[in-house]
This record gives sequence, structure tokens and C-alpha cells, in this order.
Amino acid sequence: MSNIEEVVFSLESKIHEVLHKMEVLKQTNLEISKELSELQMSNIQLQEEKSSWIEKYESLKIANTILGSNEDKRETKLKINTLIKDIDHCIAQLSE
Repeated sequence: MSNIEEVVFSLESKIHEVLHKMEVLKQTNLEISKELSELQMSNIQLQEEKSSWIEKYESLKIANTILGSNEDKRETKLKINTLIKDIDHCIAQLSE
């Protein structure tokens, strides 16, 4: 009987140990999930900020070209032509 009791005690001990490890892992998983969520939100915010800076940069390039800079003149002309085509298309739709 003593041998059976030792086995049962050993099993109970191992079960408690496994349950404790499982709780620790659950807690760790929650912390990691929270950190991941925060990092994803930060990443979205940085992407939006990057897009804003890219848009500002493009506007500055166009402004510099219009002010007389020789750099990016072709690109600015193409952008202006695209805008004119878009405006013409809008006017055509309004007149229909």
C-alpha cells in the first residue's frame, strides 16, 4: 500500500506542478498578447505618420519646382497634367 500511496502522491505533485506552469504560461501569454497589441497600434501610428511625411515631401518637391528649381520639373509637369485631366473629367461628369 505504501508504494501505491507514494505513486499517487507523486502524481498529485506533478499535476500541481503542471497546473502551476500552465497558469504561469497563460499569464505570460496575456502579457505578450497585450504587448503585441500595443506594438501593432504603434506600428499603425508610425505608418500614418510616414504617409503624412511622404505627402508633405511630395508637396515640397512640387513647390520647389514651381518656384524655379530645375529638379523634378518633369515630374511636376506630369502631376499638373494629371490634375488638369482629373478636373476636366469632373467637369464633364457635372455637365452630363
